[in-house]
Amino acid sequence: MAFCRRLARLAAHLQDPRKVAAFQRLCGVEGPSGWAEAEQLIIIWVWVMYLGQCTKDVIRWPRPASPPVVKLEVFYNSEYSMPSTHAMSGTAIPLALLLLSYGRWQYPLMFGLILAFCWCALVCCSRIYMGMHSILDVIAGFLYAILILVVFHPVVDLIDNFNLTYKYAPLIIISLHLALGIFSFTLDTWSTSRGDTAQILGCGAGVACGSHVNYVMGLKLDPLPDMLPLSLSSLTVTVFGKAILRLLVGVIVLLLTKVAMKKATIPLACKIFRIPHDDVRKARQRMEVELPYRYITYGMVGFSLMFIVPCLFHFIGLS
Repeated sequence: MAFCRRLARLAAHLQDPRKVAAFQRLCGVEGPSGWAEAEQLIIIWVWVMYLGQCTKDVIRWPRPASPPVVKLEVFYNSEYSMPSTHAMSGTAIPLALLLLSYGRWQYPLMFGLILAFCWCALVCCSRIYMGMHSILDVIAGFLYAILILVVFHPVVDLIDNFNLTYKYAPLIIISLHLALGIFSFTLDTWSTSRGDTAQILGCGAGVACGSHVNYVMGLKLDPLPDMLPLSLSSLTVTVFGKAILRLLVGVIVLLLTKVAMKKATIPLACKIFRIPHDDVRKARQRMEVELPYRYITYGMVGFSLMFIVPCLFHFIGLS
């Protein structure tokens, strides 16, 4: 039972591509092809999660009743249930990784399909085991994610190219993501989903802006067509040690960025909108505080991941 619970909690983290992209960027598993994979994965994830969260607030189906269900996780209990956004993300991420990486990297297609299936199954089953969703929620989330992938995957290259090359892309990206956040906050009363939505949009905007700066400064180089598919380099002690060091340094920088921005944005938002901040938890239930706090904080984290941290690696000789 304890093993199953730990496995289910681990599966919950597999639905977050920020961890996948961060691991890829910080450990140096990037190469010339990895830039596009990380950027396009985040683009797909943002749309999948945003549409899923907004759909929850429109349908407004409650979580499974307890009893009879035994809930092993209560953090998201204030959110609605249909569809399961964990199932959506847990379906979209492995399938998107497969679609984006196959042909760029040399690996057997069957290996990618098996990995995607196990990843998706583990995340979906964990939500039922944890008592947070019914089977219908999970099936709806799975099918909804497939539908979104069918629509957005064919145009993700166009979106990514626009983000990189258009002169005023950062202004449009920031404005669009902020407008989507404001709209989502009007759908229902406060719940953890509102903060998560702002966090997702902020992260997506930060990653896109960081990628744009990389492109403008000539730091992003796509592989030539005759270089594909790329082969994975062999794992040596030196490569492994360098990857671990990059991971440690990068995580520290991202955590410091998150803490610094949180300390700055919450009091500043409370001061601008004249909201008492003696009780921070209560203040964050106001849109005027929660939206800028989440959006700016995680926007800076995404920007740091794609631009500041790689520049730091180059400066200290870890690139």
